[in-house]
Amino acid sequence: MEEGAPDLPPHDGRKIIHVDMDAFYASVEQRDNPYLRGRPVAVGGQQRGVVAAASYEARKFGVRSAMASVTALRQCPELVFVKPRFEVYKGVSRQIREIFSRYTPLIEPLSLDEAYLDVTENLKGMALATEIAREIRAAILTETGLTASAGVSYNKFLAKIASDFNKPNGQTVIPPEKALAFIAALPVKKFYGVGPATAARMARFGIETGGDLKDQSLEFLTRTFGKSGAWYHDLVRGIDHRAVRPDRERKSVGSETTFFEDLTVEGQIEAQVRAIAHDVWGRCQRGQTTGRTITLKVKYADFVQITRSQTLPAPAACGEDLERASLALLQGVFPLEKAIRLLGVTVSSLGAAQPGLAEAPAQFALDL
Repeated sequence: MEEGAPDLPPHDGRKIIHVDMDAFYASVEQRDNPYLRGRPVAVGGQQRGVVAAASYEARKFGVRSAMASVTALRQCPELVFVKPRFEVYKGVSRQIREIFSRYTPLIEPLSLDEAYLDVTENLKGMALATEIAREIRAAILTETGLTASAGVSYNKFLAKIASDFNKPNGQTVIPPEKALAFIAALPVKKFYGVGPATAARMARFGIETGGDLKDQSLEFLTRTFGKSGAWYHDLVRGIDHRAVRPDRERKSVGSETTFFEDLTVEGQIEAQVRAIAHDVWGRCQRGQTTGRTITLKVKYADFVQITRSQTLPAPAACGEDLERASLALLQGVFPLEKAIRLLGVTVSSLGAAQPGLAEAPAQFALDL
């Protein structure tokens, strides 16, 4: 490498865009109801419910998705709750997907409101992924009245991080020559797959940034973090060879929550499992899928983790089915011997939902 040349990570010249709608469900509700514009809005149930989505006005008060509704109201007494309209969200999502398809067939949806696009070879013959992302965002605004943020880079990891870097209605580009410096300065809690508990554990080893993580050996990372250690080892070196897969088959639907304070009270733990099951059922609805196997994940304060699973005779037909199965699995955890720091619920053995489903290494410069 010539003196003064940038330190380039291994990459294969791909151009990846991650598009993420801004507060999607809440923004649709504000678009369709002038009364809600400028107000703190939560999509979800106010009574014994959870927040499915929060507007940016609500987020200023600390309201977040998967938060219990009673907690959200305590954080923001003026919060306006709106019942979800999933059919409307699906329709808008189809509009957005059609816009994507004008540029590339390589579209990997992650949910109704976000997707990866590989535009290395694109249908319009455009040289810069940056310009494609800008056009896509402009078309979404014109045709749906909603804003989207985008991240552009040479791999999926960096594109996804970049899309969140300048929200709402923003766009960030991370070219290969800037990738390693960007990752080195990035807090580890921003890394895909590093939740609050893992970030706290890393902090105990003095690992606060990507640069700190890069200083660790592969042997240390795998010994300390298991299979994820090799993943972290690659990411801090700008390596992520995952392809954009339009035919990606989802094997499970799940959600988990790490608590800022460990849980010890049975009633609180049951309430959290109900809330998580509610969130998972909402995801099943949005994906028009359901499943037979329910898995409960419990991580204790000492980081010991257990799972309990049950396969139902038939796929869960409603949110109550999922909630009952999750709570039944939870009973095997009591009486508690130690505090709980994380709970999760997953549905697998997936199939299409029935109609009427109840609601609840080349190294070269790359122009991006």
